[in-house]
Amino acid sequence: MADFPACPQCGLENVYADGALWICPDCGHEWSSVAEAAEGGVVVRDSNGNVLSAGDSVVVIKDLKVKGSSIPLKQGTVIRNIRLVEDDPEHIEGNSDKIKGLVLKTIFLRKA
Repeated sequence: MADFPACPQCGLENVYADGALWICPDCGHEWSSVAEAAEGGVVVRDSNGNVLSAGDSVVVIKDLKVKGSSIPLKQGTVIRNIRLVEDDPEHIEGNSDKIKGLVLKTIFLRKA
């Protein structure tokens, strides 16, 4: 029988695998062991606590001023195909339709 990990939120061992996610039916927590293993333990999370991985799409949850540009990043703007910043779980890189080369804090983003 496979060795299942304990839930990182509640610590109970009553978990099951659903594709690439581990799910705890006791507390409802979902996490990705693939993302944690690929990152070497560094997990990037959005403002809601969802795990982000390279290639995901995120949505801006607050109007943001962009340094070096007169165009603000409006709430609801979708950033597609994000890249994770190595060894920094608080920042991601990506492009919007109008502004290229953005580095954004994860506290202003939610997974799309």
